[in-house]
Amino acid sequence: MSIVTMRANLTDSDIRTLIKGPTEEDRAQAAHKICRCIEEGQLSPEERAHAEGIIAIMAADAAVLVRRALSVALKNSPKLPREIANKLARDVDSIALPIVLNSPSLTDADLVEIVRACPPAKQIAVACRETLSPTVTGAIAQFAIQEAVGRALANDNAIFDEAGLNATLDRFAGVSAITSTMVHRGELPLAITEKLVSLVAGEAFDYLVNNHELPPQIAIDLAMGARERITIDIVEQAVRQRDIGRFVQQLNLNGRLNPSLLMRGLCLGHIEFVEHAMAELAGMTHQRMWLMIHDSGPLGLKAAFDRSGLPPRLFASFRAAIDVYHSIDREGVAHDRITFRKRMLERTLTLFQSVPKDDLDYLLEKLDASGLDSFRAAALN
Repeated sequence: MSIVTMRANLTDSDIRTLIKGPTEEDRAQAAHKICRCIEEGQLSPEERAHAEGIIAIMAADAAVLVRRALSVALKNSPKLPREIANKLARDVDSIALPIVLNSPSLTDADLVEIVRACPPAKQIAVACRETLSPTVTGAIAQFAIQEAVGRALANDNAIFDEAGLNATLDRFAGVSAITSTMVHRGELPLAITEKLVSLVAGEAFDYLVNNHELPPQIAIDLAMGARERITIDIVEQAVRQRDIGRFVQQLNLNGRLNPSLLMRGLCLGHIEFVEHAMAELAGMTHQRMWLMIHDSGPLGLKAAFDRSGLPPRLFASFRAAIDVYHSIDREGVAHDRITFRKRMLERTLTLFQSVPKDDLDYLLEKLDASGLDSFRAAALN
């Protein structure tokens, strides 16, 4: 449809109604009709300039209904001038959202600015666009609200680069809805999958390992670390409930009562849990195990350690941790859990300086929670 044909389909009253219509409804109807004619017309450069002049008049109309008619009619049209698209994108939501969500006239730079400067509803609209470049998803990852980030992650036509995914994890690593959605993306960089293994559990963990590139042993090691951190939280609950014996029995039945977990519990001061765990592994009563562990002589702890089937290479570290426990207990701070745990960590790793490097590396590799990284350099120096 040429501009001539377009004008033939528009009466003089259409133009007059757009400009001087008696009601907002009348002007909105005229605006919609004019926009449809512009959209369907095959326009020369001169005709397009004339059409854009008419569009500018509609975009400046004081009536929301007129501006909304323009927004809805030309939301998918490349004929909507970029400056008009940006003006409408800053309008009230009923006008802005159709444009932000659909308009091909908005560039990546425009979309980034909307994400940075506009309210949440418009950030979500950007995230829901049919396709998104890494430039735009990077801005969403850095500046948008959680819902917008989740919407973008759920869209496999929204391309995230590694920097954008890292920015997302920096902000929302503790939000299961975000990490789970990220796991279910079609492709993920290897570095991101390695981070996600320690952040997700259950179905999301299984999906990650089965559907993304990740060496199985790395997945298992990282997952075990995450599961042991969770187990330590459960241990603290069991201590409060006075049900440790039954708890460690269940851990043993499920194959979870391993040397790594015992060392983690010991270094965090969960000595009662360690006593019950070693008694379970050794097949003896808690009372007898308590006597062996806390024997002031040189043989009791070694016998308890061997009876429990723990790796001989960890005995020196275990001995050091028990000695620290006894020294702190004698100072009378055991009732202060925070102080006790801090001193337990600091002193245990100080004593570990005398442990062979291979054994220390093995222990520190397993003890990756509770701020131990900050002590590693001191322990190895």
